[in-house]
Amino acid sequence: MVAAPIFGYLGDRFNRKIILSCGIFFWSTVTLLSSFIGKEYYWLFVLSRGLVGIGESSYSAISSTIIGDLYTSNSRTMMLSVFYLAIPLGSGLGYILGSGAKDAAEDWHWALRVSPVLGITVGTLILLFVPDPKRGSADQMEGHIHHSQSWLSDMKALAKNRSYVFSSLATSAVSFATGAFGMLIPIYLFRAQVVQKEVEACTKKVCSSRDSLIFGAITCVTGLLGLVIGAVATRFFRRKTGRADPLVCAVSMLGSAIFICLIFVVAKNSIVGAYVCIFIGETLLFVNWALTADILMFVIIPTRRATAVAFQSFTSHLLGDAGSPYLIGKISDKLQERFASSELWKFLSLGYALMLCPFIIVLGGMFFLATALYFLDDREKAEKLKKLMQQTPPSSVKAINHRQRKPPAQIRYTEIQLTPSAASSDRIRPPPHPAVLQDVRINARAAPSLALSKHRQQI
Repeated sequence: MVAAPIFGYLGDRFNRKIILSCGIFFWSTVTLLSSFIGKEYYWLFVLSRGLVGIGESSYSAISSTIIGDLYTSNSRTMMLSVFYLAIPLGSGLGYILGSGAKDAAEDWHWALRVSPVLGITVGTLILLFVPDPKRGSADQMEGHIHHSQSWLSDMKALAKNRSYVFSSLATSAVSFATGAFGMLIPIYLFRAQVVQKEVEACTKKVCSSRDSLIFGAITCVTGLLGLVIGAVATRFFRRKTGRADPLVCAVSMLGSAIFICLIFVVAKNSIVGAYVCIFIGETLLFVNWALTADILMFVIIPTRRATAVAFQSFTSHLLGDAGSPYLIGKISDKLQERFASSELWKFLSLGYALMLCPFIIVLGGMFFLATALYFLDDREKAEKLKKLMQQTPPSSVKAINHRQRKPPAQIRYTEIQLTPSAASSDRIRPPPHPAVLQDVRINARAAPSLALSKHRQQI
């Protein structure tokens, strides 16, 4: 999270493919090494898990900007949807592969030894085969575009971009909910089954992972459906309004809040009903993953996009999933302390705490509606800035104007017409206009012995 602004600064100024690959290699190596740390070095394990965020910051800040420079319009929306499919798909596979490796080896350390192999493989493929397009190439910005402004100037420009600010706050709301769900929903569903007397209460350190596996599978499927629905819906509504992107995000988030509220209503009596509400709620929530990045591409110029993505990632983690599991867990613990401890109250207290998520999601939907108000204006400003970036630099214009202040000497040619009757007088007819440059035209009507002459008058 903290490293995201650093990678955003580097991604706007240096080779993005190398930065991206190095970040993935670092993340994979640290993850693998952390699995060998003993319990007596717990502080080192915590530090290593924090360092994993450095690798995450590299590809989260840079990857989408490369896609933004390879595609545009509806094609860019579709490619961003495919890219952001990795978020729910990776999260879901993490639950499945991690719990599977833990159960197979009967050691949780092996859950940390699966993903590094995949990370190193992907990092190598990126380094070898993924291009690093010129910034602004998809926007038809010709020539080599240099980043001539400081990081502070970039941040000031982003702070004044209202579409960017509101969409970043909306992304933080989504991150808040998904972070809390990923950590606490499996626990909540397990406690619901305990209340329904379908399973026994867990007193061991390592409990059954069935709910984690089911939730992971649902996350994979809903992530795919949500991104596809978002891309198709945006493509359709762009024909009707230029504000389609933020409006689709707002409607999907408000609809998601309804079904997420229903989870806590039906879970006590029906686990299947709870899973159905989770499925619909997560599908609507994942609609806006790619669209948020597409909104950013529309309202931010190419030389500022990595910084914008990085700071958006920073704020979404800071205000979202970095603290939401702890906050909701703390609320649940405080509620449990006020009443006698029982399995029913453990279930209810966690449900009451998780009810904070739908309200945060509604707040995120309102932020997307605010984004829709300013989206067209900010998009137009970005287009104007991109056109100005392609024009001749001001210093070159001044040099050209300075050279044109003293024009070179002009030469005016006159036309001489000699006739037999006026050969001796050599009458010269002046040019029709003193500012026009003319070639000498001589009409010879005299005898062949009369010599022809050409006069040139220099002004």
